[in-house]
Amino acid sequence: MDKILVIGAGGQLGSELTQALASTYGAEQVIATDINAQAASKFDFCQFRPLDVMDQRAVRELVVQEKVSQIYHLAAVLSAVGEQKPLFAWQLNMDSLLYILELARELKLDKVYWPSSIAVFGPNTPKQQTPQYCVKEPNTVYGISKQAGERWCEYYFQKYQVDVRSLRYPGLIGYKALPGGGTTDYAVDIYHKAIAGQHFESFLRADTALPMMYMPDAIKATLDLMHAPREQVRVRSSYNVGAMSFTPEEIYASIQAHHPDFTISYAPDFRQAIADSWPDSIDDTVARRDWGWAPQYDLAAMTEDILTHLPHFRFETTDM
Repeated sequence: MDKILVIGAGGQLGSELTQALASTYGAEQVIATDINAQAASKFDFCQFRPLDVMDQRAVRELVVQEKVSQIYHLAAVLSAVGEQKPLFAWQLNMDSLLYILELARELKLDKVYWPSSIAVFGPNTPKQQTPQYCVKEPNTVYGISKQAGERWCEYYFQKYQVDVRSLRYPGLIGYKALPGGGTTDYAVDIYHKAIAGQHFESFLRADTALPMMYMPDAIKATLDLMHAPREQVRVRSSYNVGAMSFTPEEIYASIQAHHPDFTISYAPDFRQAIADSWPDSIDDTVARRDWGWAPQYDLAAMTEDILTHLPHFRFETTDM
């Protein structure tokens, strides 16, 4: 049976993806890891080990001892934090990926999953319905590291036949984890403010359109890709995936329909320039063709679901 290691499981994507993997493969077949040992409280449904992905010896020992066959490598420094710590972001994002790819080659692991991002695109990329193949000139360290990572993933597949798979996530929105330092995280925080009855100040302009995806769709896309037959995965850099696009004003309006007293103001900061370099919408025709991708949530359905479940969700008090 497959033994799955999730690296960086404590984040927004990792916590929900790990639970989906445990439900699919069984609790004993999934090992969640995170550099923050306190993240263990999130993973009472599977095994958990504290792990620093930069500790190559510790990573190798865990993979060998547990007979890991698949690695989901999610640990990364995100866009906004990366601009504040660019050299650290490059080192962590790139060195860790290269080591995982090399480990997969050496140990002949079955599969590797590594997430890319719309951050690979840049100001000279077509902004409307950004295609799978186009100019990519990212101007953030996060985007640069993701673009380089895509090239390394394809290289290891073509050169060494490592079965590495990847998605270019748009902004991911979920209610089961707090914002984690990304430019699109305003669309997570805004729901928390609405539920708490607080005013929300957006760090993006009211008319800033960005591609977004609700977390259940992100989990579905990831598992659909990883479960697809090898021959159907024709893109070995990273697949475009889309779901919806909206502005801060539009998500505010969708929330105000349920909370009429909710208020918003706008104070764009350095993250506005990051958002301006990204697409407004994504063309994911290739993913739909190759392995049948199709999202299930639009903005209205997502807002209703989040506002229904968020008030009843309890967060840990530890600093993640």
